[in-house]
Amino acid sequence: QVQLVESGGGLVQAGGSLRLSCAASGRSPSTYAMGWFRQAPGKERELVAAISSGNITYHADSVKGRFTISRDIPKNTMALQMNNLKPEDTGIYYCAADRSWRVLTTTPEGINYWGQGTQVTVSS
Repeated sequence: QVQLVESGGGLVQAGGSLRLSCAASGRSPSTYAMGWFRQAPGKERELVAAISSGNITYHADSVKGRFTISRDIPKNTMALQMNNLKPEDTGIYYCAADRSWRVLTTTPEGINYWGQGTQVTVSS
């Protein structure tokens, strides 16, 4: 069992920056692949970025060059640095974890653990 708690959301103007954090606790969270998903109003939840237990990373095309995912294994935390934010980045951002990289990155309905979400709003 793994518990995930996000923090760091908020309201920012376009072009600004935010840093999201996800604190993981429970049974061996460092062995899990972790990721950030977002859901905009009226849209499906989408994968934004992911990081494996071995620090292999994935970033969606829409955020490449602007967002950076990272994790601190000893502290069991994961972060998403978001720069040059755009109004289309608005949504609820969820932290997720699963033992399988494949499930995390291709089958979100199969992901075992989710955080409660944090709101990110980018004004134009």
